[in-house]
Amino acid sequence: MATAYGSDPHSAELGSHRLPAGLRAPFEARTWRELCHLLLNLPIALLTFTYAIVMFSLGVGLLVTFLGVPILALTLLGARGLGVVERGRARLLLRHDVAAPAPVLRPGDKHGAFAWMGAMLKSGDSWRQLLYAVLLFPWSLCTFIISVVVTVNGWVLLTYPLWHWTIPRYSDQPGMQLWSDGDNGFYLDTAFELAFTCAVGAAFVLTAPWMIRGMAFVDRLMVSGLLGPSQLASRVTELESDRGVVVDTAAADLRRIERDLHDGAQARLVALAMDLGLAKEKLTEDPEAAAKMVDEAHGEVKIALQELRDLARGIHPAILTDRGLGPALSALAARCTVPVKVLVDLTARPAPAIEGIAYFTVSELLQNISKHSQARTAGVDVWRADTRLMLQVTDDGKGGADTSAGSGLAGLAERLDAVDGLLVVDSPVGGPTTVTAELPWRG
Repeated sequence: MATAYGSDPHSAELGSHRLPAGLRAPFEARTWRELCHLLLNLPIALLTFTYAIVMFSLGVGLLVTFLGVPILALTLLGARGLGVVERGRARLLLRHDVAAPAPVLRPGDKHGAFAWMGAMLKSGDSWRQLLYAVLLFPWSLCTFIISVVVTVNGWVLLTYPLWHWTIPRYSDQPGMQLWSDGDNGFYLDTAFELAFTCAVGAAFVLTAPWMIRGMAFVDRLMVSGLLGPSQLASRVTELESDRGVVVDTAAADLRRIERDLHDGAQARLVALAMDLGLAKEKLTEDPEAAAKMVDEAHGEVKIALQELRDLARGIHPAILTDRGLGPALSALAARCTVPVKVLVDLTARPAPAIEGIAYFTVSELLQNISKHSQARTAGVDVWRADTRLMLQVTDDGKGGADTSAGSGLAGLAERLDAVDGLLVVDSPVGGPTTVTAELPWRG
């Protein structure tokens, strides 16, 4: 929803954003949060490195006895606990949220001390967190030295003209000493030297935030790569979620087909059978009434056949199988209450499953346009981009469509996500609306 300028939450920041990013960076909260994170790296790394090396060495050394395996398992458990702390620190100071890795024992696994130790020792996530505890120390030593040297010297040199008077007042030298050979030395005490020192400090101060952000970026990579779930585990979780969506969608489609058959064609055929039975009884007694009832039954048959055709089209339209996506979408657009321009630029056909998903995606979007958009015109564009099938449905209606929970677009987005697809909705209030869907080609 549009907001007035005075109530825009970003308008308060416009004044500060008039400064170039390079001049804002030394004073931004992000810089100081990331600096704090880099400075905390060293004391935390001292603890984690000591713990990891001592416990791992102890566990490996005792593998010849029965104590080695439980000590290694407890070492990995402690590394996972350190991972919790580090993910929380990254979330607080780096604004980098990393999901926790999967638990060692999943529901359905065997439980017990030996099962837990075996699962812990086989857990790649646990070993990666132990590796993080070791690697953090050399990296933190580097980042601590660079951060402190650059930041402290930058601000000291930048503010030198403000406090240089304290040196001759409280010591026997005229200013900050750069070098000395015992008898002679070079001191920063003239106006030019003060200005030059201030300029060098300003260069350090302006450069330090970008060095800090670069090192913080490496920290983010380490936290994501070593303390988060592995790519394989994330993919498995995503596929499990997608499988659930597919199963739920298939079950909903089966219930819809069953309901349509029961309430539509089946009920009409039952009524038709009763009418024909009555007509058969009247055939000898009242031929004219029987003929009238047969004529009515003939009309009912036509309606039942049309309902069955519509139902079959809702399962998988014959025109899509026979002629492809272009003609099928053109037939779909012809039934829309809003004039629709269809443009399909495909030199080949995608996989039948993807073709069907694309068809029903456009079908649902056109139904939304007919019911809710108040549009005068609409358009459907279909093309191929490398290994993806792209769909774009536009209309000039009132806009305001979104994928919030509970809407039809939200369910459509979930169904596309189940096949590695994507749905993007751009629908400002007042229109126009553009819905872009992306599907894998899989031809």
